[in-house]
Amino acid sequence: MRRHTYYEKIVAVKALRLDPELKLVMDAAVPRRPDEALVQVVAAGICKTDLEIVKGYAAFRGTLGHEFVGRVVESPDHALVGKRVVGEINAGCGLCAQCESGDSRHCAERTVLGIKNRDGAFAEFLSLPVPNLIAVPDEISDDAAVFAEPLAAACNILEQVSIDAASNVAVVGDGKLAQLITLVISGTGCHLTIIGKHPEKLRLASRFGATSTLRASDLHGSSYEARFDVVIEATGSPSGLEASLKLVRPRGTVVLKSTHHGSSSLDTSLIVVNEIKVVGSRCGRMRRAIDFLARRQVDLNYLVSERLPLEKGLRAFDVAAASDSMKVILQMW
Repeated sequence: MRRHTYYEKIVAVKALRLDPELKLVMDAAVPRRPDEALVQVVAAGICKTDLEIVKGYAAFRGTLGHEFVGRVVESPDHALVGKRVVGEINAGCGLCAQCESGDSRHCAERTVLGIKNRDGAFAEFLSLPVPNLIAVPDEISDDAAVFAEPLAAACNILEQVSIDAASNVAVVGDGKLAQLITLVISGTGCHLTIIGKHPEKLRLASRFGATSTLRASDLHGSSYEARFDVVIEATGSPSGLEASLKLVRPRGTVVLKSTHHGSSSLDTSLIVVNEIKVVGSRCGRMRRAIDFLARRQVDLNYLVSERLPLEKGLRAFDVAAASDSMKVILQMW
């Protein structure tokens, strides 16, 4: 008779759940799913999407969190057990044309870790299909691996939009996602301007490769209007989108990179008159992000505002929501 492992005996775990308010529970069920791997979460990051979900975005109920690094403790593929991993957050049906092409990001029946019909990473354990897991090399720290998911989202821009050394690009926003976008886009050699509200964050963007920085308050009446080939909106606010449409040149491209709960009024005349291309950009490929981290060995500690245990998850959300905050990391173990 096969002996049960230590982890198989665990039936309840700590988790930060939204139902309908955010609260820490001590007796959440272990999120086992048939034929999936069980991952012991080591650390997880709070992002803007998590903050928007708490406000009502995506109408999600359950355990939040999708930026994580963990260690596999149970798996149909026994070779994975014990390995440190990050994970693709979209789990598809496996049957539709999207899934059969190897890309479940737009599968109509997909679940999404901590966002849609799947408990997430703000817990001691999570469950994901084996193909979703990517091993983390030893040279990448836990803190750096936590950034793999938003870094993958930043890398996805280059799969959607052509940017090279001749391009004049602006990023609207100076938060944690904008900083990762800066890190990725600066590698193209383009002229890259970061537009934000916080002097210390703009200085950080220069460290991460921005060619120039600009205070958002200095935009009005400036020569920066309608001059950029590509403008990447990374504020998640209606004002950021409005500014982006004014900054991009005729027949240029605006990339919408961040989520925002609620409706926004928008004058679409600029899109029509200036023939602007608007591109929505969401999840990227995690393996590309892991390869980037292994190759570049960038110190991402500059992006970490605070590390807190899961038990202080409610305070962590308050810290993450502050305008001067960057990444807040929840430590599970």
